[in-house]
Amino acid sequence: MAKPHAGRKRVTLMEVASAAGVSKSTVSLVLNDSPLIKEETRQKVLRAIDELGYVYNRFAANLRSQTSLTIGVVIDDLTNPFFAEFTMGLETTLAELGYITIMANTSQSGERQKQVLDALLEHHVAGIVLCPVNGTREEDLLRYANSATPLLITMRPMDWQTLPVDYVGVDSYAGVREATEYLIHQGHTDIAFIGGQASHLRYQGYRDAMRHYGLPLWCEDESMFRSEPTRANGYQLMLKLLGMSTPPTAVICYNDLMAFGAESALGERGLSVGKDISLIGYDGVAGCVYSNPPLSTIAVEPLALGKQAAQQILRRIAMPDNPLSHYVYRPTLQIRASSGRPRGA
Repeated sequence: MAKPHAGRKRVTLMEVASAAGVSKSTVSLVLNDSPLIKEETRQKVLRAIDELGYVYNRFAANLRSQTSLTIGVVIDDLTNPFFAEFTMGLETTLAELGYITIMANTSQSGERQKQVLDALLEHHVAGIVLCPVNGTREEDLLRYANSATPLLITMRPMDWQTLPVDYVGVDSYAGVREATEYLIHQGHTDIAFIGGQASHLRYQGYRDAMRHYGLPLWCEDESMFRSEPTRANGYQLMLKLLGMSTPPTAVICYNDLMAFGAESALGERGLSVGKDISLIGYDGVAGCVYSNPPLSTIAVEPLALGKQAAQQILRRIAMPDNPLSHYVYRPTLQIRASSGRPRGA
Protein backbone atom coordinates (compact mmCIF):
# COMPACT_ATOMS: atom_id res chain seq x y z
CA MET A 1 0.00 0.00 0.00
CA ALA A 2 1.25 3.48 -0.83
CA LYS A 3 2.24 5.63 2.14
CA PRO A 4 1.97 9.41 2.47
CA HIS A 5 5.35 11.14 2.33
CA ALA A 6 6.55 13.26 5.25
CA GLY A 7 5.30 16.80 4.89
CA ARG A 8 2.73 15.78 2.29
CA LYS A 9 -0.82 17.04 2.81
CA ARG A 10 -3.20 14.36 4.15
CA VAL A 11 -5.38 12.77 1.47
CA THR A 12 -9.05 13.67 1.88
CA LEU A 13 -12.19 11.60 1.47
CA MET A 14 -13.18 13.82 -1.48
CA GLU A 15 -9.91 13.06 -3.28
CA VAL A 16 -10.53 9.33 -2.90
CA ALA A 17 -14.08 9.75 -4.23
CA SER A 18 -12.82 11.73 -7.24
CA ALA A 19 -10.12 9.14 -8.04
CA ALA A 20 -12.63 6.28 -7.82
CA GLY A 21 -15.33 8.13 -9.74
CA VAL A 22 -17.89 7.80 -6.96
CA SER A 23 -19.52 10.07 -4.41
CA LYS A 24 -18.04 10.95 -1.01
CA SER A 25 -20.88 9.08 0.72
CA THR A 26 -20.07 5.93 -1.25
CA VAL A 27 -16.47 6.04 -0.02
CA SER A 28 -17.76 6.45 3.54
CA LEU A 29 -20.02 3.41 3.14
CA VAL A 30 -17.09 1.33 1.88
CA LEU A 31 -14.96 2.37 4.86
CA ASN A 32 -17.74 1.29 7.21
CA ASP A 33 -18.18 -2.09 5.45
CA SER A 34 -21.73 -1.35 4.35
CA PRO A 35 -23.50 -4.28 2.63
CA LEU A 36 -25.26 -1.75 0.36
CA ILE A 37 -22.20 -1.33 -1.87
CA LYS A 38 -21.64 -3.59 -4.87
CA GLU A 39 -18.40 -5.56 -4.81
CA GLU A 40 -17.21 -3.95 -8.07
CA THR A 41 -17.64 -0.47 -6.59
CA ARG A 42 -16.00 -1.53 -3.33
CA GLN A 43 -12.90 -2.77 -5.15
CA LYS A 44 -12.70 0.46 -7.17
CA VAL A 45 -12.74 2.54 -3.97
CA LEU A 46 -10.20 0.28 -2.24
CA ARG A 47 -7.81 0.62 -5.20
CA ALA A 48 -8.09 4.42 -5.02
CA ILE A 49 -7.41 4.32 -1.26
CA ASP A 50 -4.34 2.18 -1.84
CA GLU A 51 -2.96 4.33 -4.66
CA LEU A 52 -3.47 7.62 -2.82
CA GLY A 53 -2.31 6.34 0.58
CA TYR A 54 -5.49 7.44 2.32
CA VAL A 55 -5.56 6.75 6.10
CA TYR A 56 -8.98 6.37 7.70
CA ASN A 57 -9.27 8.17 11.05
CA ARG A 58 -11.87 5.97 12.71
CA PHE A 59 -11.75 7.87 16.01
CA ALA A 60 -12.55 11.17 14.31
CA ALA A 61 -15.32 9.52 12.34
CA ASN A 62 -16.83 8.10 15.50
CA LEU A 63 -16.73 11.50 17.18
CA ARG A 64 -18.50 13.03 14.20
CA SER A 65 -21.24 10.41 14.46
CA GLN A 66 -21.22 10.76 18.27
CA THR A 67 -20.40 7.06 18.53
CA SER A 68 -17.11 5.98 20.08
CA LEU A 69 -16.08 2.33 20.07
CA THR A 70 -14.03 2.69 23.25
CA ILE A 71 -15.14 1.57 26.72
CA GLY A 72 -13.30 2.75 29.83
CA VAL A 73 -12.79 0.05 32.47
CA VAL A 74 -11.69 1.33 35.88
CA ILE A 75 -10.67 -1.30 38.45
CA ASP A 76 -9.48 -0.73 42.01
CA ASP A 77 -6.94 -3.59 42.07
CA LEU A 78 -5.79 -5.29 38.87
CA THR A 79 -3.28 -7.39 40.83
CA ASN A 80 -6.22 -9.39 42.21
CA PRO A 81 -6.81 -12.51 40.04
CA PHE A 82 -10.56 -12.00 40.43
CA PHE A 83 -10.38 -8.76 38.46
CA ALA A 84 -8.01 -10.31 35.92
CA GLU A 85 -10.69 -12.90 35.14
CA PHE A 86 -13.50 -10.34 35.35
CA THR A 87 -11.85 -8.01 32.84
CA MET A 88 -11.07 -10.94 30.54
CA GLY A 89 -14.77 -11.80 30.34
CA LEU A 90 -15.69 -8.15 29.85
CA GLU A 91 -13.03 -7.41 27.22
CA THR A 92 -13.72 -10.57 25.21
CA THR A 93 -17.42 -9.75 24.97
CA LEU A 94 -16.77 -6.13 23.97
CA ALA A 95 -14.16 -7.14 21.37
CA GLU A 96 -16.64 -9.46 19.66
CA LEU A 97 -18.69 -6.36 18.82
CA GLY A 98 -15.72 -4.25 17.73
CA TYR A 99 -15.19 -2.31 20.96
CA ILE A 100 -11.80 -1.47 22.43
CA THR A 101 -11.23 -1.21 26.18
CA ILE A 102 -9.09 1.36 27.96
CA MET A 103 -8.04 -0.22 31.26
CA ALA A 104 -7.09 1.80 34.34
CA ASN A 105 -6.01 0.64 37.80
CA THR A 106 -6.81 3.03 40.66
CA SER A 107 -4.88 1.08 43.34
CA GLN A 108 -7.54 1.96 45.94
CA SER A 109 -6.88 5.69 45.52
CA GLY A 110 -9.92 7.98 45.44
CA GLU A 111 -7.86 10.78 43.89
CA ARG A 112 -6.59 8.49 41.15
CA GLN A 113 -10.16 7.31 40.52
CA LYS A 114 -11.32 10.89 39.99
CA GLN A 115 -8.43 11.63 37.61
CA VAL A 116 -9.18 8.55 35.52
CA LEU A 117 -12.93 9.20 35.32
CA ASP A 118 -12.36 12.84 34.33
CA ALA A 119 -9.92 11.76 31.60
CA LEU A 120 -12.36 9.19 30.21
CA LEU A 121 -15.12 11.80 29.96
CA GLU A 122 -12.74 14.18 28.18
CA HIS A 123 -11.90 11.44 25.66
CA HIS A 124 -15.60 10.86 24.92
CA VAL A 125 -15.61 7.12 25.55
CA ALA A 126 -18.83 5.30 24.72
CA GLY A 127 -19.27 4.09 28.29
CA ILE A 128 -17.51 3.44 31.60
CA VAL A 129 -17.43 0.31 33.77
CA LEU A 130 -16.25 1.20 37.28
CA CYS A 131 -15.37 -0.83 40.36
CA PRO A 132 -15.15 1.99 42.92
CA VAL A 133 -12.36 2.15 45.48
CA ASN A 134 -13.31 1.33 49.05
CA GLY A 135 -14.84 4.34 50.77
CA THR A 136 -16.30 5.87 47.60
CA ARG A 137 -19.45 7.84 48.40
CA GLU A 138 -22.45 8.26 46.13
CA GLU A 139 -21.82 12.02 45.91
CA ASP A 140 -18.31 11.29 44.59
CA LEU A 141 -19.85 9.70 41.50
CA LEU A 142 -22.92 11.87 40.90
CA ARG A 143 -21.18 14.04 38.30
CA TYR A 144 -20.29 10.99 36.24
CA ALA A 145 -23.68 9.34 36.70
CA ASN A 146 -25.39 12.50 35.42
CA SER A 147 -23.09 12.93 32.41
CA ALA A 148 -24.03 11.88 28.88
CA THR A 149 -21.60 8.95 29.12
CA PRO A 150 -23.21 5.72 30.39
CA LEU A 151 -21.75 4.55 33.71
CA LEU A 152 -22.02 1.03 35.12
CA ILE A 153 -20.93 0.25 38.68
CA THR A 154 -19.67 -3.23 39.46
CA MET A 155 -18.99 -5.18 42.67
CA ARG A 156 -19.42 -2.27 45.12
CA PRO A 157 -23.13 -1.77 46.00
CA MET A 158 -24.20 1.85 46.48
CA ASP A 159 -27.37 3.74 47.40
CA TRP A 160 -29.16 3.40 44.07
CA GLN A 161 -31.81 6.01 44.92
CA THR A 162 -28.99 8.54 45.23
CA LEU A 163 -26.92 7.18 42.34
CA PRO A 164 -29.01 6.38 39.22
CA VAL A 165 -26.73 3.96 37.35
CA ASP A 166 -26.72 0.33 36.19
CA TYR A 167 -25.06 -2.28 38.41
CA VAL A 168 -23.55 -5.75 38.14
CA GLY A 169 -22.51 -7.38 41.39
CA VAL A 170 -22.81 -10.17 43.90
CA ASP A 171 -24.86 -10.83 47.03
CA SER A 172 -21.75 -10.93 49.20
CA TYR A 173 -23.69 -10.98 52.45
CA ALA A 174 -25.64 -14.11 51.51
CA GLY A 175 -22.53 -15.88 50.24
CA VAL A 176 -20.50 -15.45 53.42
CA ARG A 177 -23.45 -16.15 55.68
CA GLU A 178 -24.01 -19.47 53.89
CA ALA A 179 -20.32 -20.38 54.26
CA THR A 180 -20.38 -19.54 57.98
CA GLU A 181 -23.51 -21.63 58.52
CA TYR A 182 -21.89 -24.53 56.64
CA LEU A 183 -18.93 -24.47 59.03
CA ILE A 184 -21.25 -24.28 62.05
CA HIS A 185 -23.19 -27.31 60.79
CA GLN A 186 -19.88 -29.13 60.39
CA GLY A 187 -19.33 -28.67 64.13
CA HIS A 188 -17.14 -25.55 64.20
CA THR A 189 -17.82 -22.97 66.89
CA ASP A 190 -14.51 -21.08 66.84
CA ILE A 191 -14.67 -19.40 63.42
CA ALA A 192 -12.66 -16.32 62.44
CA PHE A 193 -13.07 -13.93 59.50
CA ILE A 194 -10.00 -12.11 58.18
CA GLY A 195 -9.65 -9.20 55.76
CA GLY A 196 -11.79 -6.32 54.57
CA GLN A 197 -13.50 -3.83 56.87
CA ALA A 198 -16.22 -4.26 59.49
CA SER A 199 -18.60 -2.24 57.28
CA HIS A 200 -18.26 -4.68 54.37
CA LEU A 201 -21.20 -6.95 53.59
CA ARG A 202 -18.96 -10.03 53.66
CA TYR A 203 -18.01 -9.43 57.27
CA GLN A 204 -21.63 -8.65 58.16
CA GLY A 205 -22.74 -12.00 56.71
CA TYR A 206 -20.24 -13.78 58.97
CA ARG A 207 -21.20 -11.69 62.02
CA ASP A 208 -24.95 -12.22 61.63
CA ALA A 209 -24.60 -15.99 61.12
CA MET A 210 -22.53 -16.30 64.31
CA ARG A 211 -25.06 -14.26 66.28
CA HIS A 212 -27.99 -16.22 64.86
CA TYR A 213 -26.52 -19.44 66.25
CA GLY A 214 -25.63 -17.84 69.57
CA LEU A 215 -21.90 -18.03 68.94
CA PRO A 216 -19.52 -15.26 69.99
CA LEU A 217 -17.41 -13.55 67.38
CA TRP A 218 -14.08 -15.29 67.57
CA CYS A 219 -12.14 -12.22 68.70
CA GLU A 220 -13.58 -9.40 70.80
CA ASP A 221 -11.36 -6.89 69.02
CA GLU A 222 -12.28 -7.75 65.44
CA SER A 223 -10.40 -4.66 64.21
CA MET A 224 -7.23 -6.69 64.74
CA PHE A 225 -8.12 -8.75 61.69
CA ARG A 226 -9.33 -6.07 59.28
CA SER A 227 -6.96 -5.29 56.39
CA GLU A 228 -6.60 -4.77 52.66
CA PRO A 229 -7.35 -8.15 51.04
CA THR A 230 -3.89 -9.12 49.74
CA ARG A 231 -2.02 -12.42 49.76
CA ALA A 232 0.63 -10.96 52.09
CA ASN A 233 -2.02 -9.84 54.58
CA GLY A 234 -3.66 -13.26 54.47
CA TYR A 235 -0.31 -14.77 55.39
CA GLN A 236 0.35 -12.28 58.21
CA LEU A 237 -3.14 -12.45 59.70
CA MET A 238 -3.08 -16.25 59.74
CA LEU A 239 0.22 -16.13 61.63
CA LYS A 240 -1.44 -13.73 64.09
CA LEU A 241 -4.32 -16.18 64.56
CA LEU A 242 -1.91 -19.06 65.12
CA GLY A 243 -0.13 -17.00 67.77
CA MET A 244 -3.28 -16.84 69.90
CA SER A 245 -3.53 -19.11 72.95
CA THR A 246 -6.44 -20.97 71.33
CA PRO A 247 -6.50 -20.57 67.52
CA PRO A 248 -9.81 -20.92 65.68
CA THR A 249 -10.72 -24.23 64.06
CA ALA A 250 -11.98 -22.51 60.88
CA VAL A 251 -11.19 -19.30 59.01
CA ILE A 252 -13.15 -17.50 56.30
CA CYS A 253 -11.02 -15.15 54.20
CA TYR A 254 -12.23 -11.96 52.53
CA ASN A 255 -11.07 -13.32 49.17
CA ASP A 256 -9.19 -16.23 47.60
CA LEU A 257 -6.00 -14.19 47.46
CA MET A 258 -5.95 -13.91 51.26
CA ALA A 259 -6.78 -17.61 51.55
CA PHE A 260 -3.75 -18.52 49.42
CA GLY A 261 -1.57 -16.50 51.80
CA ALA A 262 -3.23 -18.17 54.80
CA GLU A 263 -2.54 -21.61 53.30
CA SER A 264 1.14 -20.73 53.05
CA ALA A 265 1.27 -19.72 56.72
CA LEU A 266 -0.41 -22.94 57.82
CA GLY A 267 1.98 -25.00 55.70
CA GLU A 268 4.99 -23.26 57.23
CA ARG A 269 3.76 -24.18 60.71
CA GLY A 270 3.31 -27.82 59.72
CA LEU A 271 -0.47 -27.67 60.03
CA SER A 272 -2.84 -29.54 57.74
CA VAL A 273 -5.30 -27.30 55.89
CA GLY A 274 -8.75 -28.84 56.10
CA LYS A 275 -7.85 -31.08 59.05
CA ASP A 276 -6.17 -28.89 61.66
CA ILE A 277 -7.86 -25.70 60.44
CA SER A 278 -10.61 -25.37 57.83
CA LEU A 279 -10.20 -22.58 55.30
CA ILE A 280 -12.70 -20.95 52.93
CA GLY A 281 -11.95 -18.20 50.40
CA TYR A 282 -14.18 -15.92 48.36
CA ASP A 283 -14.34 -15.25 44.58
CA GLY A 284 -13.86 -18.64 42.94
CA VAL A 285 -10.78 -17.75 40.88
CA ALA A 286 -9.23 -20.47 38.71
CA GLY A 287 -6.30 -20.97 41.10
CA CYS A 288 -8.57 -22.44 43.81
CA VAL A 289 -8.63 -25.81 42.06
CA TYR A 290 -4.82 -25.97 41.89
CA SER A 291 -3.90 -24.81 45.40
CA ASN A 292 -2.61 -27.39 47.88
CA PRO A 293 -5.04 -28.59 49.05
CA PRO A 294 -7.76 -27.37 46.64
CA LEU A 295 -9.47 -24.37 48.22
CA SER A 296 -13.11 -24.26 49.28
CA THR A 297 -14.53 -20.95 48.12
CA ILE A 298 -17.62 -18.79 47.82
CA ALA A 299 -17.64 -18.74 44.02
CA VAL A 300 -18.93 -15.75 42.09
CA GLU A 301 -17.73 -16.71 38.56
CA PRO A 302 -15.73 -13.58 37.67
CA LEU A 303 -15.53 -14.46 33.95
CA ALA A 304 -19.33 -14.65 33.67
CA LEU A 305 -19.74 -11.44 35.69
CA GLY A 306 -17.41 -9.64 33.29
CA LYS A 307 -19.48 -10.80 30.33
CA GLN A 308 -22.66 -9.64 32.07
CA ALA A 309 -21.13 -6.21 32.72
CA ALA A 310 -20.19 -5.90 29.04
CA GLN A 311 -23.70 -6.80 27.92
CA GLN A 312 -25.27 -4.28 30.29
CA ILE A 313 -23.07 -1.34 29.32
CA LEU A 314 -23.68 -2.11 25.63
CA ARG A 315 -27.44 -2.20 26.21
CA ARG A 316 -27.25 1.17 27.97
CA ILE A 317 -25.26 2.65 25.06
CA ALA A 318 -27.78 1.33 22.53
CA MET A 319 -30.88 2.19 24.60
CA PRO A 320 -30.01 5.12 26.88
CA ASP A 321 -33.61 5.70 27.97
CA ASN A 322 -34.26 2.16 29.20
CA PRO A 323 -35.02 1.63 32.93
CA LEU A 324 -32.00 1.06 35.16
CA SER A 325 -30.81 -2.52 35.47
CA HIS A 326 -29.32 -4.08 38.63
CA TYR A 327 -27.93 -7.61 38.18
CA VAL A 328 -27.06 -9.26 41.52
CA TYR A 329 -25.54 -12.74 41.32
CA ARG A 330 -26.05 -15.22 44.18
CA PRO A 331 -22.67 -16.92 44.80
CA THR A 332 -22.34 -20.67 45.29
CA LEU A 333 -20.38 -22.42 48.02
CA GLN A 334 -17.85 -24.82 46.48
CA ILE A 335 -16.52 -27.26 49.05
CA ARG A 336 -13.09 -28.78 48.46
CA ALA A 337 -10.39 -30.37 50.62
CA SER A 338 -9.49 -27.18 52.53
CA SER A 339 -12.57 -27.41 54.75
CA GLY A 340 -14.27 -30.11 56.79
CA ARG A 341 -15.25 -31.11 60.30
CA PRO A 342 -13.06 -30.00 63.23
CA ARG A 343 -10.72 -32.56 64.77
CA GLY A 344 -12.51 -34.68 67.35
CA ALA A 345 -15.98 -33.84 66.02
